Amino acid sequence: MRQPSPKAQQIPVVVLAGFLGSGKTTLLNHLLHHSGGSRIGAIVNDFGAIEIDAMAVAGALGDSTVSLGNGCLCCAVDASELDQYLERLAEPSLGIDVIVIEASGLAEPQELVRMLLASEHPGVVYGGLVEVVDAAEFDATRSRHPEIDRHLALADLVVVNKVDRVADGDRVLGLVRSLVDRAAVVPASYGRIDPEFLFDCRPSEERIGQLSFDDLHDHAEHGGGQDDHAGHLHDAYDSLSFVSPQPLDPRRLMQFLDSRPEGLYRIKGYVDFGPYDVRNRYSVHAVGRFLRFYPEPWPAGEERLTQLVLIGAGIDAPALRKQLDGCRSDAPHADEHGMWGVLRYVRDPDEDHGPDPDGLMDGGTTHGGPADPSGPV
Repeated sequence: MRQPSPKAQQIPVVVLAGFLGSGKTTLLNHLLHHSGGSRIGAIVNDFGAIEIDAMAVAGALGDSTVSLGNGCLCCAVDASELDQYLERLAEPSLGIDVIVIEASGLAEPQELVRMLLASEHPGVVYGGLVEVVDAAEFDATRSRHPEIDRHLALADLVVVNKVDRVADGDRVLGLVRSLVDRAAVVPASYGRIDPEFLFDCRPSEERIGQLSFDDLHDHAEHGGGQDDHAGHLHDAYDSLSFVSPQPLDPRRLMQFLDSRPEGLYRIKGYVDFGPYDVRNRYSVHAVGRFLRFYPEPWPAGEERLTQLVLIGAGIDAPALRKQLDGCRSDAPHADEHGMWGVLRYVRDPDEDHGPDPDGLMDGGTTHGGPADPSGPV
């Protein structure tokens, strides 16, 4: 069986959607303020590509915006034009760690996801659809825009914003959860969610010599400023770290991934498949229903371990750990067909020329998952 070619880690591209006034820009500004040493590139609302560094002041973008003219990203550009913006932001010299597309309040998130999955740029990977809803206006918004139910069903993460403004927040959260398809649902006020839901935050120390948002707003952290609630972000989600010196069986791991529960939003890390591929470890990137593996050579002298981090809302961490423990294997030899389930989530640049744009399919999958859009993963 031919093994795929190892490839460099790609930059995740996150779609941030939601109706007008839901709080998308507030959420993006919050991410900028709390990105640590990470560098964020953005394609925002009625504009083209914008390079946003964690040292810039949110909103003070000046001349670094490029107007698209008609104000709706999903109508203003096609997949090839979007690739041009992504190419600009994925330029290695910029050091971008994550790209966020803040869609217009009138944009169709499904079309943006289609364009991203159709992208042929090798330096980026779809990072999930985040739908922001206004808890205070949710009932009225559904009445005026019944398509919101369809948007929520597509989402990988739903942020129920402005829960501080409603007396029946639990009812709204329950209603939203009834409308999503396996997405994590996170309550928020002022768009404050933990950036780790969306990307890996580098420590600020990695950006020596550059001023970060953390430096600019130290007074708020230490002086009882308006950002005091930021310390409670971790209350909104659960996480699990899993380390195994034993290799994992690829079939058992795929069974685990195919049946992962609602609310398990992100899985990241490295997998050792032992005799199934002695040369490579497999970086895994899962967000919502999207799943991708990236084979890469084992670093010289590094201990061969499987190391995974799982992040979600309302997940049963002990049960997930038990399931992962059940994926361990001490088999000395590989089954000839054992890796087939994994390899269908490896995008081979020599063979895969993009998804089916008419079905949100990616190499026969939905968001990198099974061919049945209603199925797991």
